[in-house]
Amino acid sequence: MSLLEVGREVLRVEARTLDRLCACLGAEFDAAIERLAACTGKVVFTGMGKSGIVCRKIAATFSSTGTPAYFLHPAEGVHGDLGILSRGDVVVAVSNSGETEELVEILPVVRRLDLVLIAVTGKRDSTLARRSEVLLHVPVEREACPLNLAPMASTTATLALGDALAAALMHRKGFTADDFARFHPAGILGRQLTLQVCDLMHDGDAVPRVGVDTPMRETLLTMTSKRLGLAGAFDAAGELAGVVTDGDLRRALARGGDVLGASTREVMTRDPKTVPATMLAVEALRLMEEFAITGLFVVDPEGSRRACGVIHIHDLVKAGLR
Repeated sequence: MSLLEVGREVLRVEARTLDRLCACLGAEFDAAIERLAACTGKVVFTGMGKSGIVCRKIAATFSSTGTPAYFLHPAEGVHGDLGILSRGDVVVAVSNSGETEELVEILPVVRRLDLVLIAVTGKRDSTLARRSEVLLHVPVEREACPLNLAPMASTTATLALGDALAAALMHRKGFTADDFARFHPAGILGRQLTLQVCDLMHDGDAVPRVGVDTPMRETLLTMTSKRLGLAGAFDAAGELAGVVTDGDLRRALARGGDVLGASTREVMTRDPKTVPATMLAVEALRLMEEFAITGLFVVDPEGSRRACGVIHIHDLVKAGLR
């Protein structure tokens, strides 16, 4: 068997395992979600070896999606770390065999504290399964390991089940993108979910403003000095009537005539696209990319044409939104 075929076989075995897991999910999954949703404390994941590594990831996913969760190492637990457990917690214990010695040793403490125990195991008749309040069975015919020894398919299935639990719990709790943003204030995710146009726009004297009857010679100087590649043409009422961009200038020059002596109204694009100041910056970026626009005037959120700033695509890229 070639190395490529070995790799493909691993993926095929794991894919079949996930299909089997999906097919066997039933009422126990719903019961687990209800116990987790009703948790008044924290969710504590525990498992040894590779299962423990998977538990750490699932706990991190739970915490980032609105459910406080921690990882408890079973071996450390029996040497004092069981102090993390308290009334109102839910314990999710993960063991493919359901007989992991270190894990079984902490079960009496879980029972003594009267905590909900959710078991994730491949053996329905195991000690862990029998002592659990809710059993989530992870059926694994064989590991993807060529020797059928190293946990591969079982850990992949458990990790996927953890994601399924987190996603269903988010749905059960009505967890929103705004909630997600509160837990991810940094990085690209945080910026995409929190940065608004008003946070990045140019305002005040930085906004290139001209009148609709301003000669294009002066408008061009304004565009050059403000360095945003456009100028807003405003009417007597102070509302945005049009925008002159580099593209408008090129088109006017192609038509011929005295472009520099023409009025701005003769060259500008009327009724230009604008964005409200409260729009998410990433949405403004999508709009620019969709219509091949490099700059947009920012207007009052109530829909008036009174511009309060300009947002440029370079500002959005610099903020790490692309």
